[in-house]
Amino acid sequence: MGIQTVCVYSDADRHSMFVREADESYRIGPPPTNKSYLDMNKIMEVVTKTGAQAVHPGYGFLSENKLFQRMLADNDVSFIGPPGPAITAMGDKLQSKLLAEKAKVSMVPGYLGAIKNDKEVIKISNEIGYPVMIKASAGGGGKGMRTAYNDKEAVEGFRLSKQEALAAFGDDTIIIEKYIEEPRHIEFQLLGDQHGNYVYLPERECSVQRRNQKVIEEAPSMLLDPETRHKMGTQAVDLARACGYYSTGTVEFLVDKNLGFYFLEMNTRLQVEHPITEEITGVDLVEEMIKIAAGHPLDFTQDDIKINGHSIEMRVYAEDPSRNFLPSIGFLKKYQEPTKHENIRIDTGVQEGSEISMYYDPMISKTITWGQTRDEALELMKEALNEYVIEGVVDNCGFGLSICNNEAFAKGVYDTSFIPTYYPEGFHGETLTADDHHIIAITASQLKNIHESENASLGFTPKSFEKIFVTIDDTDYQVDVNPLTQEYTVGVVGEDETTTISMKDFSYKHNVLVNFRTKEKEHGRRDHTLQFTGVSNELDYNWVYKGTRLATRVYEENQFSLKKHMAPPKVIDYGKVVMAPMPGAIIAVSVKVGDTVEIGQELLTMEAMKMQNLIKSERSGVISAINVKEGDAVPVDAVLIELE
Repeated sequence: MGIQTVCVYSDADRHSMFVREADESYRIGPPPTNKSYLDMNKIMEVVTKTGAQAVHPGYGFLSENKLFQRMLADNDVSFIGPPGPAITAMGDKLQSKLLAEKAKVSMVPGYLGAIKNDKEVIKISNEIGYPVMIKASAGGGGKGMRTAYNDKEAVEGFRLSKQEALAAFGDDTIIIEKYIEEPRHIEFQLLGDQHGNYVYLPERECSVQRRNQKVIEEAPSMLLDPETRHKMGTQAVDLARACGYYSTGTVEFLVDKNLGFYFLEMNTRLQVEHPITEEITGVDLVEEMIKIAAGHPLDFTQDDIKINGHSIEMRVYAEDPSRNFLPSIGFLKKYQEPTKHENIRIDTGVQEGSEISMYYDPMISKTITWGQTRDEALELMKEALNEYVIEGVVDNCGFGLSICNNEAFAKGVYDTSFIPTYYPEGFHGETLTADDHHIIAITASQLKNIHESENASLGFTPKSFEKIFVTIDDTDYQVDVNPLTQEYTVGVVGEDETTTISMKDFSYKHNVLVNFRTKEKEHGRRDHTLQFTGVSNELDYNWVYKGTRLATRVYEENQFSLKKHMAPPKVIDYGKVVMAPMPGAIIAVSVKVGDTVEIGQELLTMEAMKMQNLIKSERSGVISAINVKEGDAVPVDAVLIELE
């Protein structure tokens, strides 16, 4: 569009890609958001200094702040977003529901008033009927939101939601509404200009969520029929008209299995998942926002909006799916994106060496695929997630791959309980089969010989092993290698049954990504992708396969003969300590030395990535030591409390 750009950044983002790519970049403070990205005065200083004519607020922070919009207007600077009154009306969940009710938008049963105290929480929750959703009136993104199934959970959820809401949005107003079980989360993107023209774009399905935050989105939804799509889109536009809205916005609904739909909230900003709408419509939403802010009318009508194909987005996070999806911080020691493809889009702000800090959301990238059909888009997503190389932090690519392979998800039959239903204990990797072990064993054998040939180039005596042993999950496999035919015969040591596998088209990229094709009698021809994540020593080879991380031991014949003399690994008992499940800050300590605690008792409250998390005791005992205090920043696995 030929527009010069200015960015602002905190110390935590000083080496980020956006800082280098902008035409001008300005530091506005230390990492805490209230001293940088939420400091309107500092941002206005940069606006004034650079002579900026417009400000795009991005996905969060001040994107839904009416005071910031007014500050810009008072200085004759355009806000690339909706007008202040619309932000006020729709950015506050309480006011938006009152307005939606007046505009005859379908509503979720609830209490449209601010909740004052614990007693009122219990009273109103019982009047509505459990389960209920307790959530912040301001903001979004899963912050300040809890589901309660009884009085105890309601009081606890009320307290935590208020604290999170105040920290994230500066407003601790809480509302309560009926929690609709087995709902689908479906949202409509709309565009409105300053001349009274509106369109709604095809819906996005956002039902795969953890901790009330979206993980995978797709467009269009497999649930909606054309009639329901039209009804929901029309109501979204009616709501926008009712508050004098313009720019891009998103109206979110809960949809039950009978296609009954209920207004949830309106986000008066650009959504993280907007690319999938762009992919199936060809509409550049950011460009439209800029044009609308400049006063241009929409140059298309509702009749021009068509659905072209299917698109899926996976949010690649630095988080640990085996630890309740808690954030992982650190530096990206390795970062390689999937192979370039015309129908795979990667939106990211990181590169190899970037830091994932404790101060902001731990998103690494957004992976977007498009296909003529949903199956095409889904297969491309599987390929992309298989090829991500991320080291230095824990990531959720394996979890995303597991979701894509889930039968219910593949059929498009799922709701917002998908993750709790299929991953109640989080994701600890797929259970690999004996056939999977065979593939890993022959790959390990191939790399063992590659490493030996590399040693030869350094002046060492060349070796090529035709008999290699690989230990996987305490099972020893023997691999006999035929270097001429590239055939591998593999079987469990001491057993007669073996499998012969031919390997073709072997490639080893970035010293990590392994691709090859196999041919075998039982399975025919197959393609395989593995990640070799390095060696701990000469014997230990580490892998990612089918989203699962695992360690193997690889021996040549002489080494294997000595295996029985090697000491077993030492097992450490962590039963008497409470460790930090994530990096973060200690918000509160609820016990003291000498206290007797029971299983499930609250010990601490930690904050990470703007979310508050209760740390509860997993055993009964007496507190013997508390190693942290309120305000401390702690790394993952730090020992917080010790018990006798």
